[in-house]
Amino acid sequence: MKFNIEEAKAQQLASGIKLLLLDVDGVLTDGSLYFCEDGTEIKAFNSLDGHGIRMLIENEIEVGIITGRSSSIVASRANDLGISILFQGQSDKLSALATILEENNYAPDEVAYAGDDLPDLPVMKKVGLSIAVPNAHGLVLGFASVSTSAAGGQGAVREISDYLLEAQDKYTQYSP
Repeated sequence: MKFNIEEAKAQQLASGIKLLLLDVDGVLTDGSLYFCEDGTEIKAFNSLDGHGIRMLIENEIEVGIITGRSSSIVASRANDLGISILFQGQSDKLSALATILEENNYAPDEVAYAGDDLPDLPVMKKVGLSIAVPNAHGLVLGFASVSTSAAGGQGAVREISDYLLEAQDKYTQYSP
C-alpha cells in the first residue's frame, strides 16, 4: 500500500471498517470492456480478489458493489462471492451510498470505498477510508487515503482485503 495520509492514521481508519464498497470496472476488473459481435459483454475477474472478498465476509466485514454500468455478469459474480449489497447502473454513486448507509445502519467512518475514476470521488469523500488503484485517474489517486500496489483486476482487492484483515488483527489465522 502507498499512503497519502500518515500510515498510523490509515491503520486506525482500517481497524474500524465494517463495510468495503467496490467499483467494478477498473477495480474488480482491469477496466477493459469486451463485447462480442452479438453485443454480449465479457468481464474477467481475478481469483485472488474473489478469495479476499470471501475472507472479509467470513471475518464479518461486509462487501458491496456500487457500479455505473449494469451487467448480469457482475450480478452473477456478486452472488457467487456472497455479496448482497449490489447497486448497478448508478450514475449517482453518492445516492447509492446514502441508501446503503441507511438500510444497513453503517456510519460513514465504518466504510471503505475503492475506486478508480471521477464518478467515485463523491463516495470517496464521504467514507472513512478511501482507496485507489494505481491505474486510477490522477485526481482519484491524489485524493485517496491509500492506494494499492496491484492494479485493478490484478489483485488490488485482495491487497485491500489483506490490509483490512491485518488492521483488525483478523489475518493471523491465515499466517503460516
